[in-house]
Amino acid sequence: MYLADYHTHSRISPDAFMPMTVMAEAAAAAGMEELCFTDHVEPIAWEPGRPALERYDWKALTAEFDAARAAMGGRIRLRLGIELGDAPWDFARTEQLLSQAPPLDFIIGSIHMLTDAFEIWDLSCFAPADERAAKAGIADYLGQVLRLARWGKFSVLGHLTLPLRYLNEKQGFHLTFDDFGAEVEEILRTLIQNGCGIELNTNRGSTPLPDATWLRLYRSLGGEIITLGSDAHTPDYVGCAIRERQKLLRQCGFSRFCTFDAMQPVFHEL
Repeated sequence: MYLADYHTHSRISPDAFMPMTVMAEAAAAAGMEELCFTDHVEPIAWEPGRPALERYDWKALTAEFDAARAAMGGRIRLRLGIELGDAPWDFARTEQLLSQAPPLDFIIGSIHMLTDAFEIWDLSCFAPADERAAKAGIADYLGQVLRLARWGKFSVLGHLTLPLRYLNEKQGFHLTFDDFGAEVEEILRTLIQNGCGIELNTNRGSTPLPDATWLRLYRSLGGEIITLGSDAHTPDYVGCAIRERQKLLRQCGFSRFCTFDAMQPVFHEL
């Protein structure tokens, strides 16, 4: 069993505070053989109403990565990636940011924000009054995900069912994506056509994002490119539930999963 965590954040992300070296030490202690850093890069600022970012500090990212690689030596394979958030807000700006990037191994494409119909609510702050409003938010989110999938300039789609993390775990709803099967299928078909994969986000040990229903659908449509990531923002979650979610992948019909090297998928048997 090859163990790799392909969704982690360091102090280069605005919502994390640990050096990459500390995260890499935690990965090695957790038995990971490979770790990919995927710090946040967005074409717009996180707070609603703020303008597009003028620039991204790629030098800070690469300096942090080089320090971690030097500190770890050969104890664990380290990869440099990013989590590219909310590209549909400004595809031109996103492409400009990527044109300035250093050589990357991996890009997660993610949606974290609803459209301006919801006052640009970050999903983590979305607090609908009832189930009907919650489902309207999910529909809005999936519209953005489809736009992202059609653009397709990333490696895998991150945490497909992300709204459920906040609606169920934080807001107390008991929702699924079952009412959005057609929308999810269109997204998955689009990703496959564009040569993109999906992420199985272990959600730091909580309900996987996506769960078995959508993993099986992706596989039935011919989807093969899939990574596993903890979404750890602190050392204690690095590698969380990676072993258990490899088992889930096998149960859902997968025989292998991916890591990435210079933006190319590398397959490993489950």
